[in-house]
Amino acid sequence: MTQKRSAGLLLFRTAAEPTTSAHDAVEVLLGHMGGPFWEHKDDGAWAIPKGEYEPDETPIDAARREFTEEIGLPPPEGPYLPLGELRIPGGKLVTIWAVRADLDPALMVPGTFTMEWPPHSGRTQEFPELDQVAWFSPPAAETKLIPSQIPFLKRLLGLLEG
Repeated sequence: MTQKRSAGLLLFRTAAEPTTSAHDAVEVLLGHMGGPFWEHKDDGAWAIPKGEYEPDETPIDAARREFTEEIGLPPPEGPYLPLGELRIPGGKLVTIWAVRADLDPALMVPGTFTMEWPPHSGRTQEFPELDQVAWFSPPAAETKLIPSQIPFLKRLLGLLEG
């Protein structure tokens, strides 16, 4: 069995109304995970746009492709700042790049996935991969992000402060 791998892009921009705190000087773009499991959850239910890829695709190409698949817009041009990789619970290896860009969340056209719903019903339904995207200050993003992705936010802040 091959190692499951995933790659994505964490967009950041100068905050619309920066405060005196260095952590509030930027905002990051996160997506709320779609589908019935996440529908009524908020804190811990947002993620960096990312997805799985096969060994014949480079991680950065996969990150750019997944951005388009999940958000429905072309990925921003670089430069891409590597935030490294992490093994998340379940064993998947996730690689993330940060890129400075601005994006209007209202322009998102989410990709979809199909799953059996309700469970054991024999019926399949289509759901958005991400049902919304939004900009967050780093303290808010730390609350919204699924816990396994918080280290990527901290790595970005370290790069920006360093």
